[in-house]
Amino acid sequence: MTDIAYVDQNTRRSRAVIAGNTVYLAGHTADDRSANVSEQTRNVLGKIEALLNECGSGKDHLVSVTIWLASMDDFAAMNAVYDAWIVPGRAPARACGKVEMALPDIRVEIIATAVLKGG
Repeated sequence: MTDIAYVDQNTRRSRAVIAGNTVYLAGHTADDRSANVSEQTRNVLGKIEALLNECGSGKDHLVSVTIWLASMDDFAAMNAVYDAWIVPGRAPARACGKVEMALPDIRVEIIATAVLKGG
C-alpha cells in the first residue's frame, strides 16, 4: 500500500497530494485577481514552485501541466511568462484551454503534476 500525504487540506481539497513518487497539485489561481494575466500567471507559477519545493520536488521535476484561461486572447501573454519560467530542456507535457472560471476576475488557473526529487 502506498502512503499518501495530504498537504494544506480543508474539507474540500488539498493544495497538494503526494502519492508514492508523485506530487499532484490542485488548481492554483493568483492572490491578486485584479492583476492582468501576465501578473496572475507569474503569481500562480511562484505559488506552484514554492509548493513543489515544500513537497520535495521542483519545477525541474514537472511531468504535466494543465492551464485554464478565461480567454484565449490571453494565450500569448500567459505563454510569455510560462516560457520564461520553465526549465530549459525540461518542459512538461502540457494542455491549455479556455474554461469558464469560478470567479469572473480569475484570468488563469494552473494544475501541475511532478515527481519527487531523488525518488
